[in-house]
Order: sequence, then structure tokens, then C-alpha cells
Amino acid sequence: MGWLERIAERMMLKARAEGRLTGIEGEGRPLPDRPIETDSTAAGFRIMAQAGVLPQEIVLKKQVIAARARLSDMPEGPERAALLAEIARLQMRQAIAEEARRRFMRD
Repeated sequence: MGWLERIAERMMLKARAEGRLTGIEGEGRPLPDRPIETDSTAAGFRIMAQAGVLPQEIVLKKQVIAARARLSDMPEGPERAALLAEIARLQMRQAIAEEARRRFMRD
């Protein structure tokens, strides 16, 4: 366990002893599954979430999910083909946004 993990553990134990971890939202439930990111990426996403801002790649991911849901109910035809093209375009933009973030964090 590194020094940062030891500090975090001590802070959590202190908060638990002081009763500050009881009665909070989500108590007793497991933490939500989140993709494993680098520490800097996770910190950046957390700061944006607290500010109520979504990164472009997340907005695009939600749009892809919504489009796929519409696709499942759509019959064959030109509208379905157009929606498939839109999904491909959204996925490409999402991949570009993710790659831009990775390059920014790497440089």
C-alpha cells in the first residue's frame, strides 16, 4: 500500500469513528462500476461531474446508447440505414474525443 492509500485509509477510518459515514446517500450499497482510468483522468472526470459538466466523449457515448435503443425497435428500411449511419458517425466522434483526451494526458 502506497503512501496515498495509507492516508486515504486513515481519513476513512477517522470519518467512520466520528460517525460521518453513516446516513449518507448509498450507504450499504456497493460502489457503482466505473471503468478503470488513470488517476489524472479519474480526477478530471470527478471535478467535471461535481461541476455538472459532462466530457464530450461521455455525451457522445450516451447518444450512441440512445440511438442503439431506438435501432432495436426499428424495422428494416431507409430510416434504419440512416440511423445506422448516425450511430457510426457518433461512434467515430466518440473515438476521436477519447483519443484527443489520451493524447492530451500523455503530452
